[in-house]
Amino acid sequence: MKTDIFIITPPFTQLNTPYPASAYIKGFLNTKNISSTQADLGIEVILKMFSKKGLENLFSFDNHKPKSDNSKRILALGDEYLKTIDAVIAFLQGKNPTLALQICGDDFLPQASRFAQLEELDWAFGAMGTQDKAKHLATLYLEDISDFIIECVDENFGFSRYAERLGRSANSFDELYQALQQEPSYIDNILISVLTDYIVTVQPKLFLISVPFPGNLYSAFRSAQWVKKHFPEIKISMGGGFPNTELRSLSDKRVFEFFDFITLDDGELPIELLIHNISGVVPVEMQMYKRTFLLENNEVVYKDDSFRKDYKQADVGTPDYSGLVLDRYISVIEIVNPMHRMWSDGRWNKLTMAHGCYWGKCTFCDISLDYIKVYEPVQAKQIVDRIEELSVKTGQNGFHFVDEAAPPALMREVALEILRRKLAVTWWTNIRFEKSFTADLCLLLKASGCIAVSGGLEVASDRLLKLIEKGVTVEQVARVTRNFTEAGIMVHAYLMYGYPTQTIQETVDSLEMVRQLFEAGVLQSGFWHQFAMTAHSPVGMYPEKFGVVKETESIGSFANNDINYIDKTGIDHNKFSFGLKKSLFNFMHGICFDYELQDWFDFKIPRTRIPYDFIEKALKEDNNFQTKPTAKVVWIGGKPSTEYFIKSKKGNTWETASLTFHDKRESFTIQTNKEEGEWLALMLQKINVSNEIVLTFADVKADFETEMENFELFWFSKPINTLREFGLLVL
Repeated sequence: MKTDIFIITPPFTQLNTPYPASAYIKGFLNTKNISSTQADLGIEVILKMFSKKGLENLFSFDNHKPKSDNSKRILALGDEYLKTIDAVIAFLQGKNPTLALQICGDDFLPQASRFAQLEELDWAFGAMGTQDKAKHLATLYLEDISDFIIECVDENFGFSRYAERLGRSANSFDELYQALQQEPSYIDNILISVLTDYIVTVQPKLFLISVPFPGNLYSAFRSAQWVKKHFPEIKISMGGGFPNTELRSLSDKRVFEFFDFITLDDGELPIELLIHNISGVVPVEMQMYKRTFLLENNEVVYKDDSFRKDYKQADVGTPDYSGLVLDRYISVIEIVNPMHRMWSDGRWNKLTMAHGCYWGKCTFCDISLDYIKVYEPVQAKQIVDRIEELSVKTGQNGFHFVDEAAPPALMREVALEILRRKLAVTWWTNIRFEKSFTADLCLLLKASGCIAVSGGLEVASDRLLKLIEKGVTVEQVARVTRNFTEAGIMVHAYLMYGYPTQTIQETVDSLEMVRQLFEAGVLQSGFWHQFAMTAHSPVGMYPEKFGVVKETESIGSFANNDINYIDKTGIDHNKFSFGLKKSLFNFMHGICFDYELQDWFDFKIPRTRIPYDFIEKALKEDNNFQTKPTAKVVWIGGKPSTEYFIKSKKGNTWETASLTFHDKRESFTIQTNKEEGEWLALMLQKINVSNEIVLTFADVKADFETEMENFELFWFSKPINTLREFGLLVL
């Protein structure tokens, strides 16, 4: 298995699906015929820890004795955990589904403090099947063991992060550097044992470490440190989301005791140049780099001297997941938030419809950085080619498009192409709540396999939405979420509080807007997060425009992204956190809409100024614009069977056409006069979604009027309105 390049994601990211960065890079290297091996060390370390042998080692680890009654209980029940752990992990990997019946009983899983919350959640299981309930109980069981690890073995442990505190807002490298001088921890030793096997087997020339989050940073340095010590001839490079946002002003030389290179932004070309440079093919004096930090003459330098342009998205290849242990990931249900459940349950192939963000204006976002700023869509046919290729290679037909915001027009074209090829796929993505998402477009997306969208409502206040430059209004968001919901697509909203100049009144009014959206049934999931100022956002770059003052102007020698600031309003937004999140939890489960907003807070808040029926009125006042002549007309239903017969009334007779359609759920019939029926049956074939050529509304109207008159009268007639309900779409 010896290859030139070894790519890892260090512990920890997700338990249920691999983080896609290594698969993207491996897919690109395939296009250059460069051999590579990839590994997700996070899942491999977890599986070693959460096994019978792993728990035997854990319970016999005597550096720390349990202090709490909870940990003493877990240790006392050690034999029960050893007896059940392998079966539970196999169940969560989808290999042992019948175990669900035992897990749902009271006498199979040992129970510690996490199970105390079951009394509060019993009502939630009414909507859960046996498999889901068992997954949730098994998740609580794993979290109990996690609590024991944190108290007795390693306080830095977390299922989706490790030593995150050391990576978050680490302006100085001192604390992380000091931690790396200590003896490896219990978990470090497991990581090193897994890494050792790979390095010895792969024997790479270049070791690439992807660091997407602060919770991966410590493990990335531990991995690099071990390889540097034992295999100094291997060159090591770091890339990924963390360095892209945090390390852009790096100057601490000690970092290069661990890494030879740190690359920023899109990794394809920087990595290709690194490979050329370390291969010895390019003389040292002619070596060029793309967005790369390295140590030169004992100083940190940033080199971006290559004249080559970054690869187009069409040329970077299809992500390649080969080598990852896809059948060993574990699906968990941590909480009953519908969208969070999707993130942690099931295997998703990750793809991108477009590089960057087509909007690129939101003032809280890192719009000055290339991963947002450089917008480049991929052609719909190529996206669906990649869907087909990944479905075959991974055996999974679930796709999460990880776009900053998927463009509505491209989503339409991808949906049409999926339907054209008659593919059965499941997909979801992140969007902006654009008015482009009409009821018909949402129906098309649903038909193509879209099951959920997430989007930023952020602050449910039109003044603040304008300040944020979100480009939407609350009324517009309500109508768009209604369109998705009525099509059967789940909607998750990102919600923000504490934005600069936000008043207490506006926070309360935002909560009322959110309450009404959930009560109206147009939102199914949401999450409140507190505003954070980042260095590469308009707020961070021009704080005076937003009524805030930076607490410090100094730039650290290591990570620089999060900025401490003072809001001139002087409001302590932290105090709203608990009440906002508690109310949302209840709204997501369809309860407590009749509570006064004051009931969610233990301090006095003003009464909301939002009328009680604001969202209800917004949904009634829909804008039914006249159909654009350039709109595409598509039929996603089946071919009708047609019969003709004579109708008579008061001595008059005429020929009538009866068209019978078979929808997946039911059959229905429409009737027109013979001439219109013949035209309609033929036109439905022309506008069928399987056709490459798509007709516009103007084309359809012109075709009708070659033989008949009064197209509008026909278009708004009862038969066509019936077809509109069953898949005659204007896009």
